[in-house]
Amino acid sequence: MSKIVSKVNKNSESYQENAEYHSGLIDTLRGRIHEAVHGGRDHIIERHRKRGKLLPRERVDLLVDPCTPFLEFSSLAAYDQYGGRVHSAGIVTGIGVIHGAHCVIVANDSTIKGGAYYPETVKKHIRAQEIAEQNQLPCIYLVDCGGAYLHEWDRVFPDRDHFGNIFFRQCNMSAQGLPQLAAVFGVSTAGAAYIPALSDEVIMVRGNATVHLGGPSIVKVAINEDIGPEELGGAEMHTTVSGVSDYLAETEQEAIARMRDIVSKLNRPQVTYQRVLKPQQPLYPMEEIKGIVSKDFSQPYDIREVIARLVDASDFQEFKAQWGTSLICGTAHIEGYPVGILGNNGPLFSDASVKGAHFIELCNQRNIPLLFLQNVPGFMVGKAAEQGGIAKHSAKLVYAMSCSKVPRFTVVVGGSYGAGNYGMCGRGFRPNMMFAWPNSVVATMSPDIGTNVVLELAKTSISKKSTPESLAQLEKETRELYADKSDPYFATSRIWDDGIIEPEQTRDVLALCLSVAATNAPDEGSSYVYRM
Repeated sequence: MSKIVSKVNKNSESYQENAEYHSGLIDTLRGRIHEAVHGGRDHIIERHRKRGKLLPRERVDLLVDPCTPFLEFSSLAAYDQYGGRVHSAGIVTGIGVIHGAHCVIVANDSTIKGGAYYPETVKKHIRAQEIAEQNQLPCIYLVDCGGAYLHEWDRVFPDRDHFGNIFFRQCNMSAQGLPQLAAVFGVSTAGAAYIPALSDEVIMVRGNATVHLGGPSIVKVAINEDIGPEELGGAEMHTTVSGVSDYLAETEQEAIARMRDIVSKLNRPQVTYQRVLKPQQPLYPMEEIKGIVSKDFSQPYDIREVIARLVDASDFQEFKAQWGTSLICGTAHIEGYPVGILGNNGPLFSDASVKGAHFIELCNQRNIPLLFLQNVPGFMVGKAAEQGGIAKHSAKLVYAMSCSKVPRFTVVVGGSYGAGNYGMCGRGFRPNMMFAWPNSVVATMSPDIGTNVVLELAKTSISKKSTPESLAQLEKETRELYADKSDPYFATSRIWDDGIIEPEQTRDVLALCLSVAATNAPDEGSSYVYRM
């Protein structure tokens, strides 16, 4: 009874148009990721290889177990900023499996500005640590970094969530018993020297790795001492003299093998706190999502059709199916892991908000992680909605979601506007992980509504004398502003999500997220279900 029966007509004109539109978006995404990984620095990569060094993603590939996935975060961080030269913000982060254990990996890319930390680099590094701490995972740092990018020091160095917060988190995670491990492959200078110095165990590669608070040039200026980088902070010196390094490796491959050995002996029990079932494939192909999801947000589609292609056997136990129908709620499994899903079928009315709050409480009581599929124009507005108490009822959903004790995951599958973004667990509510599709939009309101609001304010402002020409120019500028800043690449560049993913990748990505969440012990506090 709980299996979703698809009603999609694959021969319809709208299906074909949608599929073609989303295929184009996916091609664009793939091209931009390829450029971020490979583009624009061939001469630097060649020099890198002549030194016997691997690229950061090659190091990760050798570190993780063969034929296991690596979930990379924010591969397009800093996209279209700094003249397009700071690919992936100069750092690779993600979750990988090492000797069967999930680990967060942070790998500097010294082919990007010497691995220097820009504001987005810091934010991306801290976000990876946040995920590690939230999910109680070891952190592995593959260090090859020249410290903070000095021209951006005011946006990198002094504030609470700037460079120093990396080390604060490192210390506190170690104190919680979360292993902090570092392998140094190149320069680790200035503030970056604290990444290995604060790690529980450190490996350095002879000939390339150096760790020093101040490099030779700074030493010369500060105390007028002439000294070479190897004598000052080389791998052999730190392993045999200072004791900063615990292991000396002759090659990068040896260092990575040593890191795998260390992880294998961490003595961390692998416990699952979920009732995991045998995985089953959905009844319908994932690729059909491209034809289902409307290219025009004003054209509705049934979010159940997306759910049917994400969950095991397309089996979805829908909650309150006949009430609050603009919010679809129900339980399912993804690759055997239980999940409670909330997906939008229009704006959030009062009944949908109360329904969502009720469903979240059920999932908390049963220790079922939550998945929010965002395609929401917002909470309903207008006289009837306000008199019906939309403010207090929408607050119930926001409250239940904010205080939820189970892991929460968010995927923006369409538009995410205004307070609807809040009610459906947007970035401000700290979901465990949040991803977006290439068609996604996150904004305070749609371009049409936003432009009309700005124009009405301009027309009624007593401090401005509006003319038809000035209003036309204002409309043009406002529409351009909304179009630029609500673009998914603008959002992911600034790490408002953990990466743009292809719709067909969503099931695999969520399966890995849920497998990580399953190792988290449930909150021991009481969970109540209030019928509102």
